[in-house]
This record gives sequence, structure tokens and C-alpha cells, in this order.
Amino acid sequence: MGHLLPAKLFKVRVPQYMIGFGPTVWSRKRGETEYGFKALPLGGFVSMIGMYPPAKDGEGVRQTSTGMFQQLANDARKASAEQLQPGDENRMFYKLPVWKRVIIMLGGPSMNLLIGTVLIGVLITGFGTLQSTTTVSEVYQCVVPLDQQEQRSGTGDGCQSGDPEAPAYAAGLLPGDVITSFNGQRLGESDWQALTEQIRAEAGHEVPVTYLRDGAEHATTITPLLTERPQLDINGNAVANPDGTAATVQVGFIGMGSEARLIQQPVTEVPPMVWDNVTRVAAIVLDLPARLVAVGQAAFSDAPRDPDGPVSVVGVGRIAGEVSAMEDVPMESRAATLVGLVAGLNIALFVFNLVPLLPLDGGHIAGALWEALRRGIAKVFRRKDPGPVDIAKALPLTYVVATLLLGMGVLLIYADIVKPVNLFG
Repeated sequence: MGHLLPAKLFKVRVPQYMIGFGPTVWSRKRGETEYGFKALPLGGFVSMIGMYPPAKDGEGVRQTSTGMFQQLANDARKASAEQLQPGDENRMFYKLPVWKRVIIMLGGPSMNLLIGTVLIGVLITGFGTLQSTTTVSEVYQCVVPLDQQEQRSGTGDGCQSGDPEAPAYAAGLLPGDVITSFNGQRLGESDWQALTEQIRAEAGHEVPVTYLRDGAEHATTITPLLTERPQLDINGNAVANPDGTAATVQVGFIGMGSEARLIQQPVTEVPPMVWDNVTRVAAIVLDLPARLVAVGQAAFSDAPRDPDGPVSVVGVGRIAGEVSAMEDVPMESRAATLVGLVAGLNIALFVFNLVPLLPLDGGHIAGALWEALRRGIAKVFRRKDPGPVDIAKALPLTYVVATLLLGMGVLLIYADIVKPVNLFG
């Protein structure tokens, strides 16, 4: 719809609007456009007349060492010309001003972005996002040195003789308590990160704390213990050293965990969330060759799959099925996960389709912008108009890209069958 609506708005004739590829299963003509479904539901297309300009004089008969590539371009132009009917002279795509062509080709990715944005809005304002709260989930009896935590895991509470008593335990805090203030500063349910920052800053200082237990507010004092802890960024995530090891700092620590809950967010949080998704997907796309190598290694060896790596439609379907089958998970949480999955898929399609390579939408946009640049330079220097950019000449590269995309799809489908991504343990 993102391509169809602006194309019709700008009077380009659209012979076909199809969901799927291959043989037509069902279609119905409305006006000048045939709408229908094809046998392979792996995408869809909008056919517009005049995608390729006619060949310049002599190009159609030139014989060179690149004759095969020239023939590809000529065949594409011929197929495009066969769609023309009387009255189409000023309704061809390539004759539109550059800005109109860019709008049409941006329509598809923009629709993906719109769907993704709406679904993210539904997700974070309706269902909420999983966040750490000021409700205590667990209280440690002692403070275990950071370098010994892994080796002591699975051995009871992990405490040994000589370990200092955890300040939260000494203060009498229990799981289920809700911290309402720390050092005189009132705290809301979602202020866990602010609480963490205050605890880290008050090492060695006795500070007053209030908390709710069974509906009644109580008061106590806590003295955070100076100890080595992971370094955190402004979002509360652990920071890594250049060599990949965890960065640590000496900060205050009281020894308690936070209970995570779904907390509804204001609508103002939607744009930052969308931007965060876009930037993370863009980073994956830029690193796609290396990630595909990792997928191939995992598929044909004992190496594990990267849970943050690319997946195919099979992988997406498997994840959706696993979520739907989790009967021990509340329906609300399952629905939220599925909404987030579809939102993420649309954001991924938005970013991927902007890659400036044909047959992706970004390739057509790049061709239109290149044409505008050429004509602008010619106008400035009062040269002859170079005419429209003939993207048919890029068809050899288009076939290479399409072949690579097909190969990527086959690899990901195979990997998702023999070694699927496991997001749920």
C-alpha cells in the first residue's frame, strides 16, 4: 500500500498489485489495476509502467564483451515497453520528477516504519516494558567478592567464613519490601536505577531508608559497603573493557535484588524506543556478512547460535509458536511478546529495504538521487541535460544481489531448522 497509494496519486499506471510471487492463485481487476494473490506468500510487488527509460540511440544493437549484460538491460526495457498502452506517454514512472519517485519508493519502507511505530506504541503504552522496580526480590546474607561469584554459584547462599554481612540483610529488609525513600529522597516504583546510583555513591555512609511492608511504612538505616562491582552505563547496563572483559569499579553495595514488572510508559517514550530499534538493526545490517558467517559456522558445527543474530521467516515463525505455546506464561505477556516480535520485524524490513542496492527500494531511491545530482551539476555548468538514469544497466548487479539474498535466505532457513535460535532457555 505504501507504494500503491503515492503511485496512483501521481498518476502512474499500476497494472498489478500482487501479494506473493509465482503463479497467480486469484485476482480481480478494479479499474486499471489487477489485484490478487500468488502461490508463494513470500512478499509481494506493485508493478508500475515505465520503470526503465528507453535505450539511447545505438545501445540496443551495440555488441561488446559485455553483450550478455547489455542483453539483460535490453530485455528489461522490452518487457517494460510491452506494458505501455495508448495514453501512457506521461504516466511512466521514470518521467516523474525525482521527488515524486523518491516518495513512491520510500512508501514501502515508510509503511513498515509506521506499522512498527504503532505496534511499539501499543507495546510500551498498553502492555508496558519489563523494568526493574523498587520492590525487593531477594536479600543476600553476605557480600561475595566479585571474582568468586561464579565459582560459588550453586552452593547454597554462597557465603563463607570471613564474608562481610550484606547491609540490606543487616538492616532487616525482606523480599517483597518496597523501598520508598533512600537518604531522604522519595522513590517511585520505576526508580530502581536512581536507587542503584544513590547506593553506589554512598559507600561507607549510614543513610536512612524507608520501605513498605504489609501496607505499613517502616524506617531503618543502611551503610552501603565499598566493594568491587560491574561498571554501569547511563542505562544501567554493564560496561565492557576494550578486550571484552567486564569493567569494574569500587562502589557502594547493599546486597539485594529487584523485582521486574511490566510498567506502562508514556507515549513520549515511543520515538526513543523506535530510534533505538532502528539503530540496533542498522548495526546488524552493517555487520551482516560476519553474522552470516557465524550462522553458517553454527549450522554446520557444534558452535552455538547467536540469539541476537539474523533469522529467517522460519525462525520468526518458530519463535512465535514457542511464545504462543507457553501455557505457564500469562496471556498478556505472550500477546506482548508477539506484538513486539511483529514490531521488530517491521523495523528490520524498514532498515533493510533502505540499503542502496537494487532490487531493494533503496536502490531505486539511490538511482533517483543520482539522477538529480547529475542534472543539477549539468544545470549549474550549463551543460546538456544528461537525461534519466538508466537503472536497467544495473540489472547485472541486481541479479547478483538477488542471488546473494536468496542464498542468505536458504542458509538462514536451514540454520533455523537444524539449529534454531533459543530465546527461552
